[in-house]
Amino acid sequence: MTENTAPADSYEVIVIGGGAAGLSAGLVLGRARRRTLVVDAGEPRNAPAAHMQGYLSRDGMSPAEFLATGREEIARYGVELVRDRAVDAARDGGFTVTLAGGRTVRARQLVVATGLKDELPPVEGLAERFGRDVLHCPYCHGWEVRDQAFGVLATSPMSVHQALIVTQWSKDVTLFLHTVAEAELSAEDLRRLAAAGVPVVPGEVAGLAVEDDRLTGVRLGDGSVHAREALFVAPRAVPRTDLLARLGAGMTETPFGSYPVVDGRGLTTVPGLWAAGNASGFAEQVINAASRGYRAGAAINGELLMNDLDAAVQV
Repeated sequence: MTENTAPADSYEVIVIGGGAAGLSAGLVLGRARRRTLVVDAGEPRNAPAAHMQGYLSRDGMSPAEFLATGREEIARYGVELVRDRAVDAARDGGFTVTLAGGRTVRARQLVVATGLKDELPPVEGLAERFGRDVLHCPYCHGWEVRDQAFGVLATSPMSVHQALIVTQWSKDVTLFLHTVAEAELSAEDLRRLAAAGVPVVPGEVAGLAVEDDRLTGVRLGDGSVHAREALFVAPRAVPRTDLLARLGAGMTETPFGSYPVVDGRGLTTVPGLWAAGNASGFAEQVINAASRGYRAGAAINGELLMNDLDAAVQV
């Protein structure tokens, strides 16, 4: 692993992002004997979580340990990793990437695996407990809090879906409407909530009740406290896709932000420019992100090989 010490030069592939997708792409490319650089700003989305779940053979592993292991693995195959942030990129036959530390690097192909950032609703105490007993994904954390008293903080009518889903892990679920008016819920929403036994509590949530470093309740603006042991929220997902747009990749607007148009391998509308992990879509869990990175890495190796063979034929 290189920490800002390698001279500025050219690579076959640069991977921007050192999470599951970026490291997985780097691993495949390193094993394919491709000169590869991974640029890691060190801002993994799942950093607040003590453990990650649902990744076969890695269930319960801490995100920090997972990434550290990945860095060790790519280093075995000569893949360089630099702790820095890509602040700009340009197309010039290949790709030139400018790093915050002042280094400029070039590559024939570029993978953007910069993920996304979660923005939590502005409720007092929410951020401090995020990843502990304030949660967003029942598939990631539902088992660990099973059968506890759940709350769901509504930030849009779509929060009804979250409230219904988490009833698979607890039958004691309350939906706090917060900034959503009851009139915004459809008749079908109300029927399903009633069928699932989920009460609906109107009124804005002002904060959390915490005792002995454990969530004990949800406090409304009127001062009333509803006893709850876990609170599910839906953060606003902010995709880190600025570099992709700047490089001319076609983008598509979704309810969860702007994402690049990609084919099944992760190739954008710009030749040689790839997206993987949560930079390519909202719903990629760690195991999906790693798979996306693997797929992109293998496809890139094939692209480079065929391009070189075609060039040799024309000589």
